[in-house]
Amino acid sequence: FFIDSAMAVPQLLAEGVDAIILDYLAEGAMGLLGRMRLADPASGFPSDFMDVHIGPFLKEIAAKGTRIVANAGGVNPAALCDKLRARIADLGLDIKVACIAGDDLMGRLDQFSETRDMFTGAPFPQSGVTSANAYLGAFPIAAALAQGAQIVVTGRVVDSALTLGLLIDRFGWSAHDFAELAGGTLAGHLIECGAQVTGGTFTDWREVEGWATIGAPIAECHADGTCVITKPKGSGGLVSVGTVSEQMLYEVGDPQAYFVPDVTCDFSTVRIAQDGPDRVRVSGATGHPPTATLKACATWDDGWRAVAYQPVIGKDAAAKAAKQAEALFERGRLMLRGRNLANWRRAEMVPIGSGEEVIAKLVVEHDEAFACQMFAREQFAAISAMAPGTSVAFGVSVQPCMSLISFLVDKATITATLDGEPCPLPAVSGFDPAMIQRPDTPTASPGTQTRTLEDLAFARSGEKGETINVGVIARRPEWRSALRAALTGEALRDWLPDLGAFTCQIYDVPGCHALNLVLECRAQHSFHCTLGLSTHSIRTGNRISRCAMLLAAGSSR
Repeated sequence: FFIDSAMAVPQLLAEGVDAIILDYLAEGAMGLLGRMRLADPASGFPSDFMDVHIGPFLKEIAAKGTRIVANAGGVNPAALCDKLRARIADLGLDIKVACIAGDDLMGRLDQFSETRDMFTGAPFPQSGVTSANAYLGAFPIAAALAQGAQIVVTGRVVDSALTLGLLIDRFGWSAHDFAELAGGTLAGHLIECGAQVTGGTFTDWREVEGWATIGAPIAECHADGTCVITKPKGSGGLVSVGTVSEQMLYEVGDPQAYFVPDVTCDFSTVRIAQDGPDRVRVSGATGHPPTATLKACATWDDGWRAVAYQPVIGKDAAAKAAKQAEALFERGRLMLRGRNLANWRRAEMVPIGSGEEVIAKLVVEHDEAFACQMFAREQFAAISAMAPGTSVAFGVSVQPCMSLISFLVDKATITATLDGEPCPLPAVSGFDPAMIQRPDTPTASPGTQTRTLEDLAFARSGEKGETINVGVIARRPEWRSALRAALTGEALRDWLPDLGAFTCQIYDVPGCHALNLVLECRAQHSFHCTLGLSTHSIRTGNRISRCAMLLAAGSSR
């Protein structure tokens, strides 16, 4: 993925895998790449594809016949393909490259002026849009492979489609093979975030050895839609029921209605079982017809943000940091007023750390870049003018505020292209929510023993826009009922007060003894902005793992 280790591709090539997928495109990345294209029409794709991950290994890829499928085209796949083909020609290699496009909606922005965000109802931006793309599926990738492409470069596709396209080509699955398509989608979902499934970010991190050489994931896939997740021989990391279960629920909403362009997946009956050291078998995914729509996202720059990290040390460090922050915000207000500029849209501080060493994270937002640049400079004056023990701020930055809107587009209005020629999407749809059969909710006996969530379960959180999910996987099947009883919306709001008012939907995933908690947070700030050192998606699962609850005696089911 974007900024992933340079060690991953060499590991996989040495292992002799048939194909390698590379997923670069988080929502935030699309906005950054869109800015790049606006500045230079020949750019708009991640440079790591050519400079780090694939470019240096083209000779080995050609010799071994390894297939490469990557959404490295970003917002300009044709430009990347031109650059890649030129490099291949310079090396005298014979590698066929295919370009999948048709996802870019920038030329159709006027058609979405009345569109609202599918989750929040926020209006479509009227200016400043940096990217707008529909999420394509796997069948155009399969078509490119069927025509002999060894490297397939796409723009925005669903992450798991990179894997699913390979499997459709390999096994000949049709657009109506919903169970197989769901299984292939799950295989792609499990490996798309690299080492997160081979021990990275795992709850039981102490059990994971060899972080320095952690293995990139390998999916051994079968025609029935099942797979085995493993890693290269001799690599570090861990592949276990826990690591795979955590990743299965990462960034998932309703696990019985996981929508991708080619199928509606149901992961509630998935079975995850150890199949030997660092080998986990995954089976039981089911599927329904896809919907008649595709998800789309647009990013836009909505004002400016300055961030500074000020170290404050000594006695009463937190109190000094708080007083100093408010003084800096007020100084900024006075300077803005003197220039007939509006007040800050946002001015907040959080102390990071405790005791006699605190870092004050200062955040201000304004419509004008000048205002944020002024604050970034002025906050340095605190060294000699304000609290004793203040040191030089680090990580000072001024950047555009990136915002995101998610919406749906009719599939019939989107035409994928393969090397510039139309590549029609399958005309298959028909999903109906009535197709979902919800599992029974387990009930628990009264609790008798206080334990932390981490004692009882693995947990991993993810984030999409203003939605946070936490997958909670019981360490023992009989503990799922106790977890279901304890993890109420009320309890979560008590444990996570800084998220403000949020709604909580809890989904049962009985196949792997799990729950999926979906929190709708209605954040007040722009995309990927948090006051802490990490995003809510990273913190939430870890935070609730420390919370105490009563372990129930058993379950009625």
